[in-house]
This record gives sequence, C-alpha cells and structure tokens, in this order.
Amino acid sequence: MQALLRISDAIDALNEWIGGKTAYIVMAMVAIGFVNVIARYIGRFIGTRLTSNAIIELQWYLFSIMFFLGFAYILKHNLNVRVDFWYANWSPQRRALIDLVGTLLFLIPFCILAIVVTINPVMFSWGRLPNGNWGAWEMSPDPDGLPRAPIKSMIIVAFVLLLLQAIAQAIKYLAVVTNTVRAEQAAQIEEYHAPVVE
Repeated sequence: MQALLRISDAIDALNEWIGGKTAYIVMAMVAIGFVNVIARYIGRFIGTRLTSNAIIELQWYLFSIMFFLGFAYILKHNLNVRVDFWYANWSPQRRALIDLVGTLLFLIPFCILAIVVTINPVMFSWGRLPNGNWGAWEMSPDPDGLPRAPIKSMIIVAFVLLLLQAIAQAIKYLAVVTNTVRAEQAAQIEEYHAPVVE
C-alpha cells in the first residue's frame, strides 16, 4: 500500500504544480483582455483597427485552458460541491468508502470514456481525415481566428489529468478504508473539515 501511496503522492504533486501555474494563465488572460479593450478604444479614436479576432479567441482559449487544468486540481482539493448533509457527519472511513465506490464506478469510467470519444474529433481537428490522410488544421470560422486543434487537444489533456487524479484519490480512499493510515492522516488526506471520528 505504501508504494501505491507514493504513486498517489507523485500524481498529487503533478496536479498541484499544474494547478499553481494556472494563476499565470489568469494573469495573462486579464492582461490580454485589458490590452484588447484599450486597443479597441484607441483604434476607434484614431480610425484604425488595432485588435483582431485572434486576440479575442486567445483570451477565451486561455480561459478554457484554465478551466480544463482545474478539473484535477479541484478533485485533489475536494472542492467539488456536495449537497449531502449526512456525508459531513460520517467518519472518514465511511466517507472514503462512498468516495471510493463513486470514483471506481463513475469517475474513472467517465474519464476513460471522455478520452476515447474525444480522440477522433481532436485528430480530425489536427487534419487527420477519415481515410487516414492528413489535411489542413481546423481553423476558426471567424476572420483572423486561431486554429482549433491546440485547444481541442486540451480536452484530452484535461481528462488524462483528471483520470490520474481520480486514480490517486482512489488509492487514498482505499488507504483510509483499510485503516492503512491513522485517523488524523485520513482527515488530512481527504481534506475533510468535519471532526474526525474513530
């Protein structure tokens, strides 16, 4: 079990690092939006177009990347919304058992399904034709727009990271359920804010 927990720690570290880098994406997105607005007003004043659809699309591409990379980070930190008022009063072992079952039955299969059904559309976006030949990348329908292939590829990246984090969470849930870790560690692993009940 300790070897599995080390794998879980490595996945946690990866998604923590990626999650931390999304702050830079937010700053870039805000800066691009600010520059775009200023350029639009200055352009109107001087009668020249200083902005383009590429800048607007870049802004929402960055927003999408931030959103995609947040999937695994949110799962790691248990920030998803819970509406079950019984859940908060359960012991860490009982909560971990419910989370383990949900992860194994729903989250992991969902991630795998999402990756499988996304591969062909993403490859088509990169120019892979149904006959196996390669054509042009899928481009934005807007004038001066950006290619769609890189942002569509982020869908696969997002679900691969989410799948890895789901596996890491399942390992931690299993460690809690099997009492491999102490109750204090169980509360820390799950980042539960409810009192620990032994």
